[in-house]
Amino acid sequence: MFLCFYTVNVAGNLLIIVTVMSSRHLNTPMYFFLRYLSFVDICYSSVTAPKMMADFLAENKTISFAGCVAQLFGVHFFGCTEIFILTTMAYDRYTAICRPLHYTALMNRRACGHMVAVSWLGGCMHSTVQTLLTAQLPFCGPSEVDHYFCDVHPLLRLACTDTYTIRVIVIANSGMISLSSFFILVASYVVILVSLRSHTSEGRRKALSTCGSHITVVVLFFGPCTFTYIRPSSNLSEDKFVALFYTIIAPMLNPLIYTLRNQEVKSAMRKLWGRRVGSKKGKA
Repeated sequence: MFLCFYTVNVAGNLLIIVTVMSSRHLNTPMYFFLRYLSFVDICYSSVTAPKMMADFLAENKTISFAGCVAQLFGVHFFGCTEIFILTTMAYDRYTAICRPLHYTALMNRRACGHMVAVSWLGGCMHSTVQTLLTAQLPFCGPSEVDHYFCDVHPLLRLACTDTYTIRVIVIANSGMISLSSFFILVASYVVILVSLRSHTSEGRRKALSTCGSHITVVVLFFGPCTFTYIRPSSNLSEDKFVALFYTIIAPMLNPLIYTLRNQEVKSAMRKLWGRRVGSKKGKA
């Protein structure tokens, strides 16, 4: 089942990346960010899913300390980067709908590149803080991680020292990023919905179609992340189930959400695969 989930995730997100890169009609900032979101989704799931599936088949489910630290860094790096890219996409929708005359100047190629670079840098800084705080703790046993991947809360429980201060810093760090990004997203869409009252019915329908996909992705990703990281962890079994959703299920659903609700992407995919099938028949 999880192999199926992971295959759909990788195939679906790769399809979006190839489609956006191959289509001239999708050469806009929204699809520029969507391409990077799909790439981050592949990386995010790849940090945890292959190891989890290997453990299903292994009698001794072990991971080295270096591998555990690397997994911890990767989960927070790609997860935080995805949060920032989703926030950037909300700003793109706000600019396109509320400030259409300034859209080309504000969202030029250089500005979009800088936004993506800042998203990657922000994810790296957040992940570095989380990893350094956790990796420097003394671990003297037991060494069984009560999770399907190495994360902050399960590892803090294994430390043989008082971790109260670090727990507060971890929650503050993750909570500040999650809540501030979430408030920016909510504020953006409140302004967008208010401004749509002055648009035509066709303009409202098109705007709500593109915004609806993004809002769905945001809810599916932010909800479980916020539940896990802005509160003290008291039930790891509950956390494992929630983490399964935002590391495996949500990245798999993102390509389906963006393709099923977006006529431009579906049309570009049909043209892309029609062109490929046609060229193969020509060669035959």
